[in-house]
Amino acid sequence: MAQSEKGTALITGASTGIGAVYADRLAKRGFDLVLVARDQPRLDALAGRLRDQSGVSVEVIAADLTAEADLKTVESRLATGDITLLVNNAGMSLNGGLLDNDAATLSRIIALNVMATTRLASAAGKAFLAAGGGAIINLSSVLALAPESFDGVYSGTKAFLLNLSQSMAAQLEGRNIRVQAVLPGATRTEIWERSGKDVDALPEGFVMEVDDLVDAALTGFDRGETVTIPPLPDEGQWTALQEARLTMGPNLSKSDVAPRYRAAQA
Repeated sequence: MAQSEKGTALITGASTGIGAVYADRLAKRGFDLVLVARDQPRLDALAGRLRDQSGVSVEVIAADLTAEADLKTVESRLATGDITLLVNNAGMSLNGGLLDNDAATLSRIIALNVMATTRLASAAGKAFLAAGGGAIINLSSVLALAPESFDGVYSGTKAFLLNLSQSMAAQLEGRNIRVQAVLPGATRTEIWERSGKDVDALPEGFVMEVDDLVDAALTGFDRGETVTIPPLPDEGQWTALQEARLTMGPNLSKSDVAPRYRAAQA
């Protein structure tokens, strides 16, 4: 089958939740797909449905992105040169926080949410530079902006991904490579159950449906946004935060200590 005019989107964490809805929406837009997740049966079922419904080519890679060999397999797939869009979606949360989990679990969340996403973004960025264009969508979280809320390990990994996205977007400006960070709020997916939480226990009006989240994120992508926050009603709040941060920038590195930190002279 000839490659789609839209090219091919590689989606991690594609077997369910946000990743599966991205697969559905991108197939409807005419993208061929490479679906990556651990659950082979679910991937195969989704791939079959998307082939039947949209007529696109769907490739499946069963991979655990915390395993070095599997991560290298996906990096190599990105490097082949036919991928035009990476949706960096795979991630996990914790049952409890920093003081409630063992070293192996903490290492795993950082391996998946930080190391794997970083290496895949790097592999995609290099391939897109060689090809002359492409796009990366990184799934962060509104908790990147709220470190005082919930668990700081999970929110820290998502703050990293927001930082990485903004940096890449600035560095690749003018190179025909788009980078978008999507910051969902609480979204109805299986991540809650996997981390021992009851999504239905959250306050009414707090949880977004996954279809609505992805449709809003793609609207932001179509509009050229670098950062998309689907639940945020007032875009001006994000703009004000950005402006305040950028205004502070020139004062963050000085040869002199700020006067308020100088010891009082006797």
